[in-house]
Amino acid sequence: MTSKPLPALRTERITDENALPDRVRKGRGAVSNRLSGRFDAPDRYDTTDGWESEDYPDIERVQTILGIDAVRKIISYNDSPDVGSSRSINPYKGCEHGCIYCFARPTHAYLDLSPGLDFETRIFRKPDAPERLREELSHPKYRPAPLALGINTDAYQPIERSERLTRRLLEVLWEFRHPVHIVTKSALILRDLDILAPMAAANLFSATLSVTTLDRHIARVMEPRAATPMKRIETIRTLSAAGIRVNVLAAPLIPGLTCHELENILKAGAIRGGYIPVRLPHEIKLLFEDWLRLNFPDRADRVLNRIRALRGGKLNDPNFKTRMTGTGLEADLLKQRYELAVRRYGLDAPRTPLDSTQFRGGDPQMCLF
Repeated sequence: MTSKPLPALRTERITDENALPDRVRKGRGAVSNRLSGRFDAPDRYDTTDGWESEDYPDIERVQTILGIDAVRKIISYNDSPDVGSSRSINPYKGCEHGCIYCFARPTHAYLDLSPGLDFETRIFRKPDAPERLREELSHPKYRPAPLALGINTDAYQPIERSERLTRRLLEVLWEFRHPVHIVTKSALILRDLDILAPMAAANLFSATLSVTTLDRHIARVMEPRAATPMKRIETIRTLSAAGIRVNVLAAPLIPGLTCHELENILKAGAIRGGYIPVRLPHEIKLLFEDWLRLNFPDRADRVLNRIRALRGGKLNDPNFKTRMTGTGLEADLLKQRYELAVRRYGLDAPRTPLDSTQFRGGDPQMCLF
């Protein structure tokens, strides 16, 4: 394949013999695939499907490859003090949204794939997820508790339009009257209002919309296949109008790039708000720095230094209780701004837990009591 000219400030470089050249690709967040992960280093080959870019017509797009992830069980359990739910369902591995900061990117290394472009172009679906869920909810020993749908990668990423796995899972959860919470940055969630609104009315559903920036340009290069910022704000308001409890999550906040937008994001019309400073575990540190230097070379060093100020002098803090908030003066200022905004915009409504008492599964004899 013949390389085409690149736009200004998008320079090409290759750091090892198996790496793809670093360049912007329309609709993709990572600028390279040179990180093969911590477990293996297979060869990488660039591909294009011929789609043209409106902004950079000479830059090729990389085709998404869809695979199958066969599973025996679909519900995952965790005891992390930083995660709001003890159980979750992920219908997909990898995410087409292409968010360069995504904390789930390193999971592709376990598949001998790159956390870079592979993560957003090699997507694995779980086609029998609804059937596995039905089996687990029907088990006599199963005890219900609110679960998160799509907590690792977005359950409403673009491939969901055709696969409809998230919708089929919601149908099972509604049938069993099982409580569920969804965190997404996609307007596709509105497709399923016919299920979500009745579930919310029964206190079985709530949602969180992640909004990282209101700057359309930054959003386009940072999370290229996610809904635009304004579309997410509209989605929050539409869900609220349908009677659904909606939280807005300003995450991740990137010092020197998006952190100044915290207050404007929080006044999106939700009932509660939250924030998380950017996290850069494992391979994401290098991927993020590559992306930052190619897209924002004039401020890259300042952004990286401010992230280090949040993370004890490093680009990442893996420790529980501090990894979601950061430490130091930068973190303290963010917390103060957040608390003031919560009071100003009335985002301190009491938390109402989802209802697990309506569950219609497990041991059928229990319904006799």
